[in-house]
Amino acid sequence: MSFTTDVKEELTRVAPTCSHCDKALLSALIRIEGTLFLLGGGSLRLEISTDLPNVARLVVKLLHGVYDLQTDLVMRRSVLHKTPNYLIDLPDQAGLSDALRDLGVLGGTGFTPGIAEYLVQKRCCSAAYLRGAFLGSGFVASPRGDFHFEMTMESSDMAEGVANLMRERGIAAKVMKRRNSHIVYLKSGTAISEFMALVGAHQSALVMENERVIKSVRNDVNRRVNAELANQQKSTNASVGQIMAIHDVVDRYGIDSLPAALQEVIRLRVAYPDASMKELGEYADPPLSKSAVAHRMRRIEQLAAEK
Repeated sequence: MSFTTDVKEELTRVAPTCSHCDKALLSALIRIEGTLFLLGGGSLRLEISTDLPNVARLVVKLLHGVYDLQTDLVMRRSVLHKTPNYLIDLPDQAGLSDALRDLGVLGGTGFTPGIAEYLVQKRCCSAAYLRGAFLGSGFVASPRGDFHFEMTMESSDMAEGVANLMRERGIAAKVMKRRNSHIVYLKSGTAISEFMALVGAHQSALVMENERVIKSVRNDVNRRVNAELANQQKSTNASVGQIMAIHDVVDRYGIDSLPAALQEVIRLRVAYPDASMKELGEYADPPLSKSAVAHRMRRIEQLAAEK
């Protein structure tokens, strides 16, 4: 199973905090996954589609338990993708219009855009609404790869409403348009973990946090290794340049004509070509400071540069 499926299955098991949370969750699911048919004469029919059996069962349970509505559940299979899809059909019936008004889907003049404020006044209800939004159209990449999270909405009003609910809880959600859809997305591993915890997917949030810590440690180790390799390369390049300068000076002047201090650092560099300036100083007898070795080496390089 994908990580998205794991998260959604966990979310279907989250218990409501108050009596209104189920309505908030159901409203979000209908907004995102529902299709409303106006049949004329004031008659309505509603279809809700989902790819996950657990989500389908949850929707049917809420429609029956909260509004006592009649539902028909049909499983279809995609010819193209060979995956099942679950269609929940609500035929025209007494109570359907009232339920849709109660859920903020219908108003006095017909279909209402955006999120009904009275559904998300309580913190637990706004979290439930976000839970329903993710169950309807959420995607989160496996935390072992690049962090990526998005929810797809058909209307900009819905996308901005969902993003604002997230921002009110300190989660920096952004919205972009992709073809005919509006995407609410997160890129930060921390923000994704915070969303998971907010909507009740605590186990998934722990998985995200564990992977985030592992990535952080791995990146820190890689930075240190790269820095060490860069330092070694820098030291090696410097050593090669110093040895070339030594050959020029010795060929030109002879080593015995050079001051004793320069003779000593030449012998040390030739004996320890990979050593750092600090290490060369430690090999000297008596030991020399790093700056003393560097000063003598600069003098050799100056002699080599003289015409």
